[in-house]
Amino acid sequence: MKFRNRSNLSKIQLDMTPMIDVVFQLIIFFMCTLKVVEPEGDFDISMPLGAPTAGAVTDAELPPFKVRMESNENGELVALSFNGEPLGGGEAAIGKLNSSVFRSITALKAVGDDQLEKQEVEIDPDYDLNYRYIINAIGACSGRLGPGGIRISYLQRIKFAPIRKKQ
Repeated sequence: MKFRNRSNLSKIQLDMTPMIDVVFQLIIFFMCTLKVVEPEGDFDISMPLGAPTAGAVTDAELPPFKVRMESNENGELVALSFNGEPLGGGEAAIGKLNSSVFRSITALKAVGDDQLEKQEVEIDPDYDLNYRYIINAIGACSGRLGPGGIRISYLQRIKFAPIRKKQ
């Protein structure tokens, strides 16, 4: 068999455009079908925006529960108070905080269940306090584990007081 015009045969050029299009379509497909997992320990926390103004209005009708946390120079918890009531220091004070919050929400439920959803906790820690105490206080205010490992929820609205300047 004889080929005509053998001299016109040259290298075949491959067009990469369709391959690039397919790659981009696969990337878009995987981005759209990606399921984002919520991070563990997701708290509903309202951070302070700044100094409150005179006309600021909140949606909570009740004053927030106040949790004051004081530390020593090493960052250890030396004093914890709930609504002005001293609870002591260290890890034992966190357990007392949980009990105090439970007593307060029990009294609040007697007034009405709708008030419990509006109730806030304001945590006011010292500047140098170790974060583990703050996280433990958030956990103590938000609930506890009941019998059989069932989570008993207390309060969901937790906010922080404006930061006190380091003294």
